[in-house]
Amino acid sequence: MAKRKASKRLDKSSMPCNKPKRTPNHPTKSHVVKACQGGEEKIIRFGQQGVSGSPAKQGESEADRKRRAAFKARHAKNIKKGKMSAAWWADRTKWTILIPLLSGMEYLCYVANT
Repeated sequence: MAKRKASKRLDKSSMPCNKPKRTPNHPTKSHVVKACQGGEEKIIRFGQQGVSGSPAKQGESEADRKRRAAFKARHAKNIKKGKMSAAWWADRTKWTILIPLLSGMEYLCYVANT
């Protein structure tokens, strides 16, 4: 009799809230997060596997700037939905520079003129 593969399902109770992590072995999505807002918890997988984002940086190429602007324009409606959408997490994780502050879990969001 063949052995069954162990389930690779995520245990939502063991994941911290609002802390994305990479999923290099997932076939299609690059990140996963347990999104928590207003007492609601939801597992969200986001980001295309193998494609890097392009946060704003000094001396970036015009192509990178246009690529970031195109992503933000294409997904603007879903990014506005907030933490419970995959687009918001993809924008925050792959397309925006986050600078950790000394106070712990808070971040300063750096967005260049796009």
